[in-house]
Amino acid sequence: MQAKGILSVMAVLATAVAGSAGEAGAESQTGSVYNNVRYNFGSNTWKMDSKYLPAEVSYKSSEKPGTVIINTRKKYLYVVQEGGKAKRFGIGVGRRGFRWRGEEKISRKAEWPAWHPPAEMRQREPDLPERMEGGEDNPLGARALYLGNTLYRIHGTHQPWTIGESVSSGCIRLRNEDVIALYDMVKIGAKVIVD
Repeated sequence: MQAKGILSVMAVLATAVAGSAGEAGAESQTGSVYNNVRYNFGSNTWKMDSKYLPAEVSYKSSEKPGTVIINTRKKYLYVVQEGGKAKRFGIGVGRRGFRWRGEEKISRKAEWPAWHPPAEMRQREPDLPERMEGGEDNPLGARALYLGNTLYRIHGTHQPWTIGESVSSGCIRLRNEDVIALYDMVKIGAKVIVD
């Protein structure tokens, strides 16, 4: 009887998600979207769109090499290089209400950083710890590049399917292997432009 009840609840929830999500709720390899949250009720593994894989691209900019330019609308991060080129990485960005624009500098870099969720985030999500040591379960992933004196970071993620999505509380996320490459490419003091 309990199993039947649980299956009924799951069926109702799956139907509600599929039926209520509207145009953004179509089931795909990356799950269903309901109230801007992605769910996967299927057996398919979530996958990142291959267009977000790193690439060397032509890129015209008046910024000097080593500058990081983040295009939050297109969900790409560019590291300006010599000769009208850039290294491009796919990113996850802030969800609605957490997007921002501005210019900062890389103030600090850390490998497998500890995470200290800000008080505002812990108010929204009371189950969050005050501190989490770096490692495989830490949401900052393998590396973090801190932006000025802000609470924002460019960091890794253990959830690569979130690349190309608006999912964070304002931080910029990359796949762990990509943030490791970025960490090695940019220096403390590098300019970061978020648009």
